[in-house]
Amino acid sequence: MNGVDWRRAVVAPDCTHHVIDGSALYAARYVEVLKFHAPGLAPAQDASGAFHVTADGRPAYAQRYVRTFGFYDGLAAMDAGGTGWHHVRPDGEPAYGSRWRWCGNFQGGRCPVRDAVGAYFHIIATGEALYAPRWRYVGDYRDEIAVVQRNDGRSTHIDALGHPVHDRWFLDLDVFHKGYARARDDGGWMHVDRLGAPIYEHRFAMVEPFYNGQARIERFDGALDVIDEHGERLVELRAPPVGNGGSV
Repeated sequence: MNGVDWRRAVVAPDCTHHVIDGSALYAARYVEVLKFHAPGLAPAQDASGAFHVTADGRPAYAQRYVRTFGFYDGLAAMDAGGTGWHHVRPDGEPAYGSRWRWCGNFQGGRCPVRDAVGAYFHIIATGEALYAPRWRYVGDYRDEIAVVQRNDGRSTHIDALGHPVHDRWFLDLDVFHKGYARARDDGGWMHVDRLGAPIYEHRFAMVEPFYNGQARIERFDGALDVIDEHGERLVELRAPPVGNGGSV
């Protein structure tokens, strides 16, 4: 189907093909397909293995893998089975020579990987390590900042070169969203600023990222609220369950 806009395509309810406005893009059916990503390729799997397909449902290359994922920054993560995980280009060829126990997706030219001894770090598109330290776990970069976890389970933020953004460590931590990050210390969940400092004194059982200056949270008594950037309640979404004697 020449001229098909793959950006409008979605995965069919049975996950075997793609559709636009309910109409199939192609006749082929697969064991599974995932959504399309630039440059217009989607992960697919059949009896021969895993690969990527074009908008007309045809394999984009001859190689077959154990599992394939979407393209990000022009590269797709895949599992080659015994030879390990790595990234491929749109022609199905490896992007570099290194192999991993697992790899994520590139975001802003950086990608998390896990090596043969279980250490996590970030690589660049050539497969080279972005920095020297190794971590217990690392997450994706967002706006050139990522979360890393050390061996004691505490997490902090690193910058685009792998340097610490601040000197604070948390039991759990998220990347920044609209200037603030979700963080959990010994007292509970909160939001912190770019220096890792709490932006209010309250602690909660759960917090969501801020959305236009407001965030949904769960109190320790089981109630749900919407708070502002000072941690003050704006709306109560759910009262504490009957018999729950907890407090904020």
